[in-house]
Amino acid sequence: MGRVSKLEIAIEVAASWIAKGYPVRTVLRICKVSPSTYYYRLKHPELQKPKGTGRPVPGYSLDQQGKTVSDLRIKGFIRRILQGPEAAYGYRKITVLLRRKHKLVINKKKVYRLCKEMGILGPRISQKQSVPRRVANNRKITGPNQLWQMDIKYGYVAGLRRQFYVASIIDVFDRSIVAYHRGKACDRHDIARTLHKALLKCGIYEQEDKLNHKLIIRTDNGPQFGSRTFREFCEQTKRVEHEQIPVKTPNKNAYIESFHSIMERECFQRNCFSSFEEAYAEVDRFIRYYNTQRIHGSLMDYSPAEYLRLIEQGIISPREIAL
Repeated sequence: MGRVSKLEIAIEVAASWIAKGYPVRTVLRICKVSPSTYYYRLKHPELQKPKGTGRPVPGYSLDQQGKTVSDLRIKGFIRRILQGPEAAYGYRKITVLLRRKHKLVINKKKVYRLCKEMGILGPRISQKQSVPRRVANNRKITGPNQLWQMDIKYGYVAGLRRQFYVASIIDVFDRSIVAYHRGKACDRHDIARTLHKALLKCGIYEQEDKLNHKLIIRTDNGPQFGSRTFREFCEQTKRVEHEQIPVKTPNKNAYIESFHSIMERECFQRNCFSSFEEAYAEVDRFIRYYNTQRIHGSLMDYSPAEYLRLIEQGIISPREIAL
């Protein structure tokens, strides 16, 4: 639908009220339309744009070399994107991939129109919160290994009608999954081993004497995190501090909650597991993909690994995170 000016809208509104019998001068004054303009439009109806008209759709886009790429071919690109691990992407992230992979000069509005024509747009997610919750920010994150969040997620093996567990640790700074555990059970020992694996991977033990800050491990109030085993493990490590969020404040642990929501939507809901081995393999694949390839909107449309690399090279500036 073409663009309609404010004047044309005002004239249409005025005409509808005048047709109902209201005084012409009063209606024109309220709608802020001069009588000369109104009567001139009545004498020259050809000046009025028919509804639904506008600039014709060109049917193509340009690539970075100035060559034309038809909309039909672009739809083929979109179908191939949605057949891969990016199957859960919306039109905005598809736009980013079209620009990066296929070097197209295209905006998200056109991609939205093409996706709508193809019938592949997902339902719009509406975020409604009747009572806003305000929690004071008590930390500012400016680099990696300053704040990790940890939580447990449940999966389901349909072939065995049994659950499995995924415990993940996310670095709030670059949203990378530092370490994780998946298994038929997830007790306090599994949680402690997962944290130990993360500390080894990031070299925290070797840097204990050099770090000028403590690494914060933030969790909820689950029994595994409140256990004596986990508490003693954190106390034995000099530069690690365990903190638990207040009751009924999941937004204080929002980053790991968000990751588990993504895993549910893009991994668990798209697969029907017949065995534990199949489920574990898919979890491994998804987390590798998430860390190295998946576009993250809050990371300037980079993956966690690419975002951290660009920051370390000084190409982009990191965003300070307050939470």
